[in-house]
Amino acid sequence: MGHVVKIVSEQTINKMKEYYQSSLKQTPPHALFSAKVNQTTITAYKSGKVLFQGGNSEQEASRWDGKEATKKKSNSEAAQTHHYSPSPSLFTQSIIGSDEAGTGDYFGPITVAAAYVRSDQIELLRELGVRDSKNLTDQSIEKIAQDILLCEIPYSSMVLPNPKYNQLQARGWTQGKMKTMMHDAVINSLLKKISPTKPDGILIDQFSEPGVYINHLKKENKQLPESTYFITKAESHSIAVATASILARARFVQEMDRLSKNVGFTLPKGASAKVDQAASYIIRDKGEAFLQNIAKVHFANTNKATAYLK
Repeated sequence: MGHVVKIVSEQTINKMKEYYQSSLKQTPPHALFSAKVNQTTITAYKSGKVLFQGGNSEQEASRWDGKEATKKKSNSEAAQTHHYSPSPSLFTQSIIGSDEAGTGDYFGPITVAAAYVRSDQIELLRELGVRDSKNLTDQSIEKIAQDILLCEIPYSSMVLPNPKYNQLQARGWTQGKMKTMMHDAVINSLLKKISPTKPDGILIDQFSEPGVYINHLKKENKQLPESTYFITKAESHSIAVATASILARARFVQEMDRLSKNVGFTLPKGASAKVDQAASYIIRDKGEAFLQNIAKVHFANTNKATAYLK
């Protein structure tokens, strides 16, 4: 079995994860993601190494030739990176933070939330337990989300239901474009809510290069709001983004509970083998077309679920 190892930047790993979104599989320990496509398993590690293993490893690895971050950048690239990277001081200012949930889950919608947190509210939210939602249980998230609402934190949230998600995907929209338009919608909604107050900045948990995000907006005749910044793992730096992350996740959990009631059993989260089995049961009981209402059908789980029935 052939294999290729490439060392790439964090930005390229994020691009890879988005590109292989529909083929993601269970992530092994110490890895960032794992996917299988073209008879090749792609596994990305925190060190920046990406292992391509399988019959088409060289071909799949060559897809990413020239896309690694290089040490030497053009002046325009350097300026762009500097322009959209936040100063550490932004994390303690009064800002809007924006984050999403449900993007890697087969069942359920994508949810996005934006929250405006004043500098004098940061410590209070920390005391309430606001932090990266990935380190919290769904039960804790729901409780903290209620506490956030009691603090009257201005926010805006949005749900992209599965039927609409599948319709957009069939039209050629990537998940990245869907997330871009959702972030833009909740941020602009929140800016109107808090007007005439202007935040010191807007921080988005980076899921794509800023240039890609901006191009998505341009194609829909929209512009990036002023003082907008991007950073990966933003929820670990900013309480405003962590607040948005919890609100987005709480909304996702609510939607999953609602969909679970519709199908008659608790839908599993993620995209594991357990998800494949649940999807196969639904296909057998309600037909494959029903998945359009509750799942992101372009994920590899749909084919795996169908295979269970053969």
